[in-house]
Amino acid sequence: MGEQPIYTTRAHVFQIDPSTKKNWVPASKQAVTVSYFYDSTRNSYRIISVDGTKVIINSTIVANMMFTKTSQKFGQWADSRANTVFGLGFTSEQQLSKFAEKFQEVKEAAKMAREKSQDKMDIRSTRIDLNNDTFDFKDSGPASPESKQASSFNGTDDEKIFKVGPEMLLMKTELESEAEQSSSRWEAEVQSLREKNSRLVQDLNESSNKMDVWKKQVSACKEESDALRQKIAELELQCQEAGQEQQRNAELSVRVQQLEAELRDKEQEVENLRKQAEIIPQLMAECDNITSKLQVTESRKVELESRMDVLHVDVEDSRQKQSGVKAELKKLTEVLDAKIEELHDFRHGLSRLGADN
Repeated sequence: MGEQPIYTTRAHVFQIDPSTKKNWVPASKQAVTVSYFYDSTRNSYRIISVDGTKVIINSTIVANMMFTKTSQKFGQWADSRANTVFGLGFTSEQQLSKFAEKFQEVKEAAKMAREKSQDKMDIRSTRIDLNNDTFDFKDSGPASPESKQASSFNGTDDEKIFKVGPEMLLMKTELESEAEQSSSRWEAEVQSLREKNSRLVQDLNESSNKMDVWKKQVSACKEESDALRQKIAELELQCQEAGQEQQRNAELSVRVQQLEAELRDKEQEVENLRKQAEIIPQLMAECDNITSKLQVTESRKVELESRMDVLHVDVEDSRQKQSGVKAELKKLTEVLDAKIEELHDFRHGLSRLGADN
């Protein structure tokens, strides 16, 4: 079956400073994948972590290893074969606890595998000792009946070498085969990690492209919002101008009232003059003057009435214009509120995407 991953997590990898043996040196710039691997051919367990194409953890787990939690999110273990101490920083306490539990399980499994391997080595060493004992019988002085029997039973020294030699060659072939299989597995694993890295880089590029598109959309929304704000400012200015126009209309209304009062006074004066003309014939000349004045006044009255009509029309136009401006201002305000709501949704989606990445 070869070497297979049995548990995978992500963490920040650190190694102890070899000079001080106290400070931690980061082995990765960001959180990387840390995996437990089981080699069925060798019946061994390893912790492996690769950052890009660089192997930063290759630790074979043995029975005497200890994983220690030094904080709520940090743990460490010492590897005597690598002559270093590895440290892992997790994003949560649950991940650290899960990794520690898996470490204990793998260590127990490695211990059992070592005991089984030790039993097999004891049996093999017993067989080799028996063969060595046969050689000792051959080399121990003159031949005795027992030694002759043993020699005839086990064969001569040349025959013994002939029998042991193929076994050693077979062991050497097995070791070479295991080395080739391990090299092939490592190459396949590195190739797989490279493919994963390329896929991650491709996903990152796609995310960057989407981020650029969203940034352009947000920029367009901001520009549109700025244009709407400018339009609202212009409408507010028009409203202020409409207010000033209304104030001028009010002033004109007061002026019209004043002119009407003056007109009434003039009419009263004309009436008095007419009475005086009827009563005093000698004032006919003055009456002519007054008549001319009256004509002038009447013409002025007509002019004032026409002006008053014009002012009434202007006042009505101003009122209609003001009502139209208010309606347009209300409509633009509603459009601005909708655009601001859309901008808020875009910003919320952008923040949530950043958090997911």
